[in-house]
Amino acid sequence: MKLIKTEEAVGQVLCHDMTQIIPGEYKGPRFRKGHIVTKEDIPVLLSMGKENLYIFEMDENKLHENDAAEILCKICKGKNISRSEVKEGKIELTAEIDGLFTIDREKLSTINSIEELMIATRHGDTAVHKGDKLAGTRVIPLVIDKDKLTQTQNITDNTPILNVLPYTLKTAAVITTGSEVYHGRIEDKFTPVIIEKLKGFGITVTEHLTVDDGIENITSAINSVKGKVDMILCTGGMSVDPDDNTPGAIKQSGADIITYGAPVLPGAMFLLGYYEDGTPVMGLPGCVMYAKATIFDLVLPRITAEVRLSKADFVAYGEGGLCLGCEQCTYPHCSFGK
Repeated sequence: MKLIKTEEAVGQVLCHDMTQIIPGEYKGPRFRKGHIVTKEDIPVLLSMGKENLYIFEMDENKLHENDAAEILCKICKGKNISRSEVKEGKIELTAEIDGLFTIDREKLSTINSIEELMIATRHGDTAVHKGDKLAGTRVIPLVIDKDKLTQTQNITDNTPILNVLPYTLKTAAVITTGSEVYHGRIEDKFTPVIIEKLKGFGITVTEHLTVDDGIENITSAINSVKGKVDMILCTGGMSVDPDDNTPGAIKQSGADIITYGAPVLPGAMFLLGYYEDGTPVMGLPGCVMYAKATIFDLVLPRITAEVRLSKADFVAYGEGGLCLGCEQCTYPHCSFGK
């Protein structure tokens, strides 16, 4: 830092807070450390008795924290995300819509490995609502080498690493299986749960069929709704019992099975497949009917936003995939699935 005359300080960065005292009216910081002096500030500073100022020595290879924060913001801010004003080198990002929050994790980690930079986010691949806070960006010092920000731009190739994807799938078919429901021996309590969960993502159940046990019955029902809806959900018959035929029927209907089984509790017997046209089909285990949060709640936002899941995505759920069964469930504000 160096000492210069106040009249010569326009455009310079202050090294420390400056207190203004107006007897009987005000006492407190008038200018904060890191403030960039403007022409309008000069009379105020002189009235405070500041004829000389300590300022940071800036050159073409340095950036003020606010300028650096703007670059970080541009690197982060993708689709359907709004930003705050920059303050003390910090910018916050929020969701503009309800949707799926996604992160380029590899690039985020690489950027956060660069000294004196930071981007903090909420967990990715999760549902967010309009107005939810997504991330905060800033640089640590008041002045930073410009090369470090150039490095981040090269990492991302000017492609934002954070996005909120809209929910685009709008209709669903539910295939209820099981002789006990088909013959009216018990009430179907599964379908109402599914309808309510889908409603939260703007999805309407437009087809609902209840079928007797047997691979041929289930396959026929699935084939009858293919092409009519954006997703197909099959309930019942998902265990490994000999008479549980739903997984076999989904495969027989032509689906490419991504996974039958997931390292998540509750929800280990979950099945996901896709048809040639991209339509997802799911086999839902019984826990979805009675548990507050299951594998279905973890994958539904991603599937509804048309993110195609792979086997590796399910493997990754193993860490955090254990629901702790809290007496009072707070999902999604807990560790489940994260």
